[in-house]
Amino acid sequence: MDSDSVLPLSVSFQLPVIDFSDRTLKPGTSKWVKVKDDVRKALEDYGCFEASFDRVSMELKKSVFEAMEDLFELPVETKKRNVSSKPFHGYLSHNLYQSLGIDDANVLEKVNDFTHQLWPDHGSKSISETMHGFTEKLVELDVMVRRMIMESFGIEKYIDEHLNTTSYLLRMMKYTAPPDDDDDDDVEETKLGLRSHTDKNIITILHQYQVDGLEIMTKDEKWIKVKPSQDSCIVMVGDSLCALLNGRISSPYHRVLVMEKKTRYSTALFSIPKSGVIIDSPKELLDEEHPRVFRPFEYNDFVHFFHTEAGRRTQSPLHAFCAL
Repeated sequence: MDSDSVLPLSVSFQLPVIDFSDRTLKPGTSKWVKVKDDVRKALEDYGCFEASFDRVSMELKKSVFEAMEDLFELPVETKKRNVSSKPFHGYLSHNLYQSLGIDDANVLEKVNDFTHQLWPDHGSKSISETMHGFTEKLVELDVMVRRMIMESFGIEKYIDEHLNTTSYLLRMMKYTAPPDDDDDDDVEETKLGLRSHTDKNIITILHQYQVDGLEIMTKDEKWIKVKPSQDSCIVMVGDSLCALLNGRISSPYHRVLVMEKKTRYSTALFSIPKSGVIIDSPKELLDEEHPRVFRPFEYNDFVHFFHTEAGRRTQSPLHAFCAL
């Protein structure tokens, strides 16, 4: 969706806030059923919601923020050592935006591999433990949300297989403040930190540190500014989950505008289908009222298509790639 060329003004808006902090929130309880219903409604309405989740302590968030500051201060040559066999999982840099990626960030040995990429001689035990601990907490939220979604659509018998065929990518992102211009209130291309897009994975869990910037497009194509509290994060549907659910919920378009004269840091945990896994709607979601929308596909094939010229040009890469 090339709506960035116009950059329509956005409005502040409060997404549905859903509380996941209750330690008694377990499958089968009345509390679980209530939250599950709230999750489904929010995702059907917006494709995302704000999750209140206190299991990530303020101390851990502070450690993650400080680690990101240190990592992005490294020389470009050092950051470029962050490479992956998977496309677009390593270091990326474009205009105001740069990011580092940790594959399998819920596995401590893999996070150690990441810090040894940057510091081959010694790695960084403290950064490894911080990022691994942070990821583990967010994985708890990811698993709860995905279990609720699959229960809600009557496909809970597939949940264990679904969880076992996904991996996690943690991306740390830095957005440099835009250059000074004559009119700070003018919304210009120079303030665009990340273009309008949908995520390609299953679920994304986003956390903004101190400086806002995330904007989400509603179904009626209005941009809304998302201002979650420091105690919460944004849970967002990706294209792969949209396809798995036969289009019952949609992945929202979102972008980042860097409007403040401050550096913006954020993190995103992506749950991603493992290589070779075929994304296919279960038969329980196919009927006369809901005919098959997408043909089955392999995630890496979809990602490769997205990064072709045709994939970048199309309004909806998912539909262009595999809609029937």
